[in-house]
Amino acid sequence: MSTSVRVGRDGAIGTITLARPEKKNALDRATVDALHAALRELEADEQVRVVLLRGEGEDFCAGADLAALERLIDGPADAHREDAQALGDVLLALRSLPEPVVAVVRGRALAGGAGLASACDLVLAHEGAQFGYPEVRVGFVPAMVMTMLRRSVGEKHAFDLVATGRIIDAAEAERIGLASRVLPAASFDEDVAAIAEGLAKSPPSALALTKRLFHELDGLDFAEGIAAGVRGNVEARATSDFREGVRRFVSRRSDAR
Repeated sequence: MSTSVRVGRDGAIGTITLARPEKKNALDRATVDALHAALRELEADEQVRVVLLRGEGEDFCAGADLAALERLIDGPADAHREDAQALGDVLLALRSLPEPVVAVVRGRALAGGAGLASACDLVLAHEGAQFGYPEVRVGFVPAMVMTMLRRSVGEKHAFDLVATGRIIDAAEAERIGLASRVLPAASFDEDVAAIAEGLAKSPPSALALTKRLFHELDGLDFAEGIAAGVRGNVEARATSDFREGVRRFVSRRSDAR
């Protein structure tokens, strides 16, 4: 594993930490590849039920490492395509991971860093966090990350962010749907831990089926969505987690009478 990414697990909670604080956890190719490997490592760990993605130091992630991109400027188109695809593969891996992935955002989540956060299932923002897509200011395009941004905040908010490159605070990010929750500075770490532990207590099959169906609904019309829901409902009923959960609930109701 690259030193730019650390992987750990505490009980059912896996953690991936971007560990380039001197670069504001900017993403070069080695870090992107290590992040992809970390996701696959935790996916293979049967004990993991929730994954936290966080940055070391003051910032979550400042986006692409422009110094690394500069070294590719005169390279062939295939080299640029391969480099871009590597980040695209990470975004796809975040979406396909059966376990919910929680972005823990302190400081700045900018450009590809904001995209990385929005590709996660939940975004827990420190009250001092900042989000933005400033790529246009350096003649770049927030290309892959717009896929998640449009789904999260809708057309008008999304275009405002990518066309102006403006930076928004955590409160606005929550208001428009870019952040799931804003947590107070005084209890940030404790609140993140409580949310992760709460998620980890849910039956893993229910979490996995919920995440899969949630993202499967993208692009489906109403009738197709209901049909997909029926399939997911039936599949959930076949799991041991569901059968045991229903029996426990009915037993408690019977004992209370």
